[in-house]
Amino acid sequence: MKIAITAETDAGLESPVAQHFGHAPYFVLAEVENGAVTTTQVITNPFAESHEPGQIPAFIHEQGAEVMISGGMGGRAIAFFEQAGVKTATGAAGSVNQALQAYLNEGLQGAAPCAESVAHGHAHG
Repeated sequence: MKIAITAETDAGLESPVAQHFGHAPYFVLAEVENGAVTTTQVITNPFAESHEPGQIPAFIHEQGAEVMISGGMGGRAIAFFEQAGVKTATGAAGSVNQALQAYLNEGLQGAAPCAESVAHGHAHG
């Protein structure tokens, strides 16, 4: 399984989780087999400064990710991921590795639109 996690830096598993999905500078792609991380790759978010709705979810889907983990995510992004068959989880904190382990241990499941998304009317797809 390939899992994508938002990251503030390019430090891989040691990077702090980016709290704002759409503006995350990096994504860490982690391959997981039998509950263990086998490989990781750090990719730059080409749309961090400016993006149209759906561009980042499409980009993550193109990377082969089956799960997207972030601190926070807007309702529209969650809906785009759902349409692409990519699971989402929000509420991640700490390092990318801590967030990944929380997800793998089922302590981090499901996604809800962040408060900013709801306030701006983006809570629905």
